[in-house]
Amino acid sequence: MSTTVLIAEDIDVVRDTLVALLELEDDLEVVAQVASGDRIVSAALRHRPDVAVVDIDLPVVDGLTAAAELHRRLPACRVLIVTGLAGPDNVDRALAAGASGFMLKDGPADGLIDAVRRVARGERVFAYPMR
Repeated sequence: MSTTVLIAEDIDVVRDTLVALLELEDDLEVVAQVASGDRIVSAALRHRPDVAVVDIDLPVVDGLTAAAELHRRLPACRVLIVTGLAGPDNVDRALAAGASGFMLKDGPADGLIDAVRRVARGERVFAYPMR
């Protein structure tokens, strides 16, 4: 059975790359993609993904605010924050929003694939460099 994924990323080339990368895997299926935070919850309610891969810096509604709403409305969908916005405050906010994972965009592609799988299994994945 495939793990279904929603991608929330506002930069087209990054979103397209994430979709292409995940779609190369036999056990991962991207069922929805959105470019703004205000569309995350409605897309998730419509497609019921196992995992939402969410950027923080999204237009209209930021990714952490949307993640908190998603966690409240569809707790079965686990959230993996994938961002370029490093900082312990963002990790704390991700935890408070109910995210199951947090990783930086500058990590390796296989790290993202592994994180999606682990978050889907109910694990918590926080790949953030400690000081």
